Amino acid sequence: MSATEDLLTALPSDPAAERRLRDRLVAEAERTGLLDVAYRNIDSPVGPLLLAASEAGLLKVAFAAVEDRDQVLASLAARISPRLLHAPARLDGAARELGEYFAGHRTAFELPLDLRLAHGFRRTVLDHLRRVDYGSTTTYAALAAQAGSPRAVRATGSACATNPLPLVVPCHRVLRSDGTVGQYAGGAEVKQALLRLESSTMVT
Repeated sequence: MSATEDLLTALPSDPAAERRLRDRLVAEAERTGLLDVAYRNIDSPVGPLLLAASEAGLLKVAFAAVEDRDQVLASLAARISPRLLHAPARLDGAARELGEYFAGHRTAFELPLDLRLAHGFRRTVLDHLRRVDYGSTTTYAALAAQAGSPRAVRATGSACATNPLPLVVPCHRVLRSDGTVGQYAGGAEVKQALLRLESSTMVT
């Protein structure tokens, strides 16, 4: 929890006053450049999602039913910046585009992304993942070859498993060579649901 949120929890219980104070603190943090990471929660057909963004772009998508919220935020505070605050407005665009995706009205995301949580070969894998089109799939072996290391199938799987931006950087479109779905951050059932959504949706 951030220092600002510690302050808020110490205040007398008055939801309206707390909300007004939070809004003022967020606005001031944005105005003075002191808000490095904003986060918010949204509901989705595959469960609640935790979104986080820097000024550069969307930084993290976490499946809140599987990934512990406090651990995700603590990791962002340690790896990116402790100046982290619940500030939903910065993530309005991400929430809107994800809503359009789940409704079947969006096949590609146009959000600015901040990929600094991925490095080296994992970052290279993510760059190639972004080229796997909606409604299509690839394999871990094919993705490894495209990333320049045909033998690095296991490392490619690890890059997909640690993808900080699932859904937006579509690791759910990567299958095992035998056609089975393999693992996924949100769980195998969620991966199957996303593949069904993309294979059955007609976008107008």
